[in-house]
Amino acid sequence: MAINARLVMLSLLFMMMISLVVEAVGVSSVGSKNTAQTSLLDKIDCGGSCTARCRLSSRPRLCKRACGTCCQRCNCVPPGTAGNYDICPCYATLTTHGGKRKCP
Repeated sequence: MAINARLVMLSLLFMMMISLVVEAVGVSSVGSKNTAQTSLLDKIDCGGSCTARCRLSSRPRLCKRACGTCCQRCNCVPPGTAGNYDICPCYATLTTHGGKRKCP
């Protein structure tokens, strides 16, 4: 009888440990999927957005470089080729050391 009780206790302990491991693996994989999906959804195509923003610039390389930096920091680019800063306040507030607007 004592052997049966020990066997039952060991079996229960073993099943509990397996269920904890399965639960932990399930939680960690679900958490990583959600993080990956949200980070992919939150990112915008800075290259495409800045190309559109700088298409009429007299200095397109300089414009795209400055726009790319601003886009990476703010994760947004205002629509159109100029203005519209109210749509992306972060983009509008970045300035150079001299106090001029950094973002085209």
